[in-house]
Amino acid sequence: MRTLVLTTLLVASASSARAGDAPLKAGVFDPPRVAPDFALQGSDGSELKLSRYRGKVVLLGFGFTSCAAVCPVTLGTLAAAHKQLGVLADELQVVYITVDPERDDAAQMKKYLSSFDPTFVGGTGTEQQLAAVRKEYGIAAEKVAGPDGSYTHSSFVYLIDREGRMRALMPYGHAADDYVHDLKILLASP
Repeated sequence: MRTLVLTTLLVASASSARAGDAPLKAGVFDPPRVAPDFALQGSDGSELKLSRYRGKVVLLGFGFTSCAAVCPVTLGTLAAAHKQLGVLADELQVVYITVDPERDDAAQMKKYLSSFDPTFVGGTGTEQQLAAVRKEYGIAAEKVAGPDGSYTHSSFVYLIDREGRMRALMPYGHAADDYVHDLKILLASP
């Protein structure tokens, strides 16, 4: 089912770009819908609410700090895109919410995310708080049996515009250049 939804989003991306804009490389939401707000503990010591970043474009992802494969690749890609944006990066915020509240407290999230980019903000909370946020965003996360306590989880990244609307969904594996392409389009919009 998730593949069907993602395929539909990707097919819709070419038809939903504004006249004169290059189509987004991510699958778009047509029409865009308001991104659900949340209140979590932020890795920066403040309450983390999505609404706190109105006026900026937000990249919202989910993962965990002890992930050995997907999360570091995603965060490395987002850090490279952030750097490539140059001065435009001031108008972008990366928010990364943990799926592993047992190990990912605010201090751990800050340390981990800072190794990619010190401006990235992480979110953590109780299992119930995080489950509610995951449900709102359609994120699957499941603890894998075994000694390392790993998780399988959704690995796409939401692109949220300045008005707090979900505009697109970037699947795992896209290059930093694809993010930069789409972010420049979203950052050019009022």
